[in-house]
Amino acid sequence: MNLRSYRRFVIVAYQFLPLLVAYARDRNRFLLFGSSRDVDSATRRERAASLLDSLLTLGPTFIKLGQLLSTRPDVLPAEYIVEFSKLQDEVPPAPWTEAQEVLTDDLGSIEERFETFEREAISGASLGQVYRAEIDGEAVAVKVRRPEIEALVNADLKVIRWSVPLLMRFIGEARSFSLENLADEFAKTIREEMDYDRERRMLQEIRGNFENNRDVVIPAVIESHSTPRVLTMEYVPGTKITRIEELDAMGIDRTRLAETLQRVYLQMIIDDGVFHADPHPGNLAVQSDGTLVFYDFGMSGRVDAYVQDRIVDFYIGIANQDIDAILDSLIAMGTLSPTADREVMGNVMELAIEDVRGEEIEQYRVQEVIDQIENTIYDFPLRLPSNLALVLRVATVVEGVCVTLDPEFDFIEIATDYLIEEGYREEGIEQFFEERVTEGRQAVESSIRVPPKLESALDRIEREDFRIEAELEDTNDIFDKLARRLVYGLLMTAGVLSTAVLYAFGNLPSALAALVFSAVVGGLLYRSFRDPSGLGAQPQFTRQNLRERQGMGEGAADGETGETAGVASAMANPAADAMGETSEDDARPEGRSPGGDRDRR
Repeated sequence: MNLRSYRRFVIVAYQFLPLLVAYARDRNRFLLFGSSRDVDSATRRERAASLLDSLLTLGPTFIKLGQLLSTRPDVLPAEYIVEFSKLQDEVPPAPWTEAQEVLTDDLGSIEERFETFEREAISGASLGQVYRAEIDGEAVAVKVRRPEIEALVNADLKVIRWSVPLLMRFIGEARSFSLENLADEFAKTIREEMDYDRERRMLQEIRGNFENNRDVVIPAVIESHSTPRVLTMEYVPGTKITRIEELDAMGIDRTRLAETLQRVYLQMIIDDGVFHADPHPGNLAVQSDGTLVFYDFGMSGRVDAYVQDRIVDFYIGIANQDIDAILDSLIAMGTLSPTADREVMGNVMELAIEDVRGEEIEQYRVQEVIDQIENTIYDFPLRLPSNLALVLRVATVVEGVCVTLDPEFDFIEIATDYLIEEGYREEGIEQFFEERVTEGRQAVESSIRVPPKLESALDRIEREDFRIEAELEDTNDIFDKLARRLVYGLLMTAGVLSTAVLYAFGNLPSALAALVFSAVVGGLLYRSFRDPSGLGAQPQFTRQNLRERQGMGEGAADGETGETAGVASAMANPAADAMGETSEDDARPEGRSPGGDRDRR
């Protein structure tokens, strides 16, 4: 395994080396020295396309990694998110003889276990492929894991783990939190996806949660023909959910379908705590009566009760346009740093909500918020804990599909209605009085607690026993930079004085040496002021730079993704690029290998 990992590391390094050199030159033009250089959006798009080609070349593990990265705007810039969102989990199926070997090893003779078995795969993915067969006259879908895929994935996971320390040199501290947990999260996700026993259990549990819902169909598992490497399910045909013309020909109400899809995922995440986590268009289909069909539960996850409550708080905050409640819920989930500038983040959230509601946003407001962010010195405060990564993927991809079905789809309205129906949020006079009673009770409690504390504080001041302790968080090493500049300044001053004194006494060699020393120190001092990673560091502001500053990037965003981004992504990153899956049936780059605001309560 180690030998294979070392060989894969060399192959991966060869693929990524040109990009790593380019990133190194962004910091130092001549690699080891020189000024930094600015990288424009067009260059980042070119690099993203090149990186996507490398992922496709490296095979199944890295295709899966690219899919995960497409939902991680806390790790990658906007241009990479847009490019990676084109990546579909479609690669040519393995030869039939290899799949046959897995089937025979796990189930025995194919002729004895199945009445018929088609040798051509009906779909191929990076980790497995699906065949159509019959058992007792009933059509079934047989999902077979790719032969030897586990050894390849384990070797690639080691390569990814070895690569993380190297990649840390090319990112800022603001993104180190997300990158550090990304490798562990990815390893856990891909190993779970290879375990068909786990997929079977998750599928059965989710199917049980919706067995009384006539709007949803989830295939049943044929347990007698399922193993850790083979999963046999009921065959449920349907039309791909993004084939709009076919849906219209069938007379499907696309608005109602989008609402059903959104409600299903709200139930999974908020109520059930277990959810299908790979809702790209290839895994969603529609039957002739409008029933929604789900495929492929390999990528699925759970949400614990605490996170469920915080997500409800987040949705209620959006429904009420209560910016403080939204920020509080994001902080409670660990998505937003408690030290974030609430005024700036509040403005970002306001614009995001207005945008998703289709409201007109004045250009000056967009520019004002962007300037406010660019002129604020702080680490970009958004991050993505691993327990929310799959939830973000669902939120972004589902909304993208919904917008494809209905361009006027209002996520906030659907979420608000769902919260009201399920009793999480109430409207009307009763709720108004309940809120006022709660506020009154809190005021009374505060009035009782404050006087004793105030008296204690005054007593300590009178005894001269009152101390204030403050901790300064210096994540950008600002004090270190200031101290270094001070030392450089003192050394340069001493060098200049020494040069003058030595020159005055006629010691020319020593004066020349002191002059050279002063020039070197002066150069270092000058460079410390020019370093863009110093005091002038600017955080990454995305959400496609608020539509590329309200219009400049509309053509690129629409043309490349076929859909709008949504505020649902703010569940884990309100200012991030919430780019979902593409709306086209064949979303891979051409020529590449396949590989809602309501009334307040």
